[in-house]
Amino acid sequence: MKKLIIGSAMAVLMSTAAHAETIGASMAVFDDKFGTVLRNGMEDYGKSLDGVELQIEDALNDVAKQQSQIQNFIAAGVDAIIVQPVDTDATTVMSKIAADAGIPLVYVNREPVNVNTLPDTQAFVASNELDSGTLQTQEVCRLLNGKGKAVVLMGELSNQAARMRTKDIHDVLATDKCKGIEIVQEQTANWQRTQGADLMTNWLSAGLEFDAVIANNDEMAIGAIQALKAAGRSMDSLVIGGIDATDDALAAMAAGELDVSVFQDAVGQGKGSIDAALKLARGQPVDRKIYIPFELVTRENLAKFQGQN
Repeated sequence: MKKLIIGSAMAVLMSTAAHAETIGASMAVFDDKFGTVLRNGMEDYGKSLDGVELQIEDALNDVAKQQSQIQNFIAAGVDAIIVQPVDTDATTVMSKIAADAGIPLVYVNREPVNVNTLPDTQAFVASNELDSGTLQTQEVCRLLNGKGKAVVLMGELSNQAARMRTKDIHDVLATDKCKGIEIVQEQTANWQRTQGADLMTNWLSAGLEFDAVIANNDEMAIGAIQALKAAGRSMDSLVIGGIDATDDALAAMAAGELDVSVFQDAVGQGKGSIDAALKLARGQPVDRKIYIPFELVTRENLAKFQGQN
């Protein structure tokens, strides 16, 4: 009898030790500079947590694929799901799928269209886009002394962040201090460096004149810089702003090519999404919106942000 009791106790202990909380994460696309930092931050933080398993999938910028990944996570019996949406307008269906299955879901980085009506077991972790384009454009305006011509490079128009950052630009340029700045071109380059370079090359070939480049992210700003340099334009004659403060962007700033960026804490967002997912899986209360602050980055405070993204 004694042997049986000890054996049963050991079996219970082994069963408890073997149980891990599993989180399935669907990222919009792996081939993205900021997204890579976000994903790496999630992986590193996940590895530091005992008893937590993190499975990350690449949605390849395909809404249908992302929805399928969510369904696969549910079928696999994960404890929670994290989603960086491919299309922020498609999140209502994703929320319903997870809610119907009784699986907590956390959106990260990109604000879902249904953010204000999320079920009690769902949350959103990101930085408040109202601040991103606002901080960026206010600094561009200051550097231009409130006068000049600007071109705007937008992210994917299906993405809430691109729409909000662009609205921020327009809102700032409508203020008394900045209304002397005119937007002479505004087009999407889909967050991509190569598309940013191609778009800038087209503008330069068309003889477009401007004093500033305001890009929804650093990758497009860097692409624009590459095209400008290839065309022989001096960086000293232009004000160029991006958002995210990636390592490449900070290197461009140190080289005197990029003037403005806004630090978006990818690692902080990744950690916050995992913490929220685990709390929801454990039945603990979580705020519906969890914001990680944006911070303005200039050449004056550049050193503070180097090595963070």
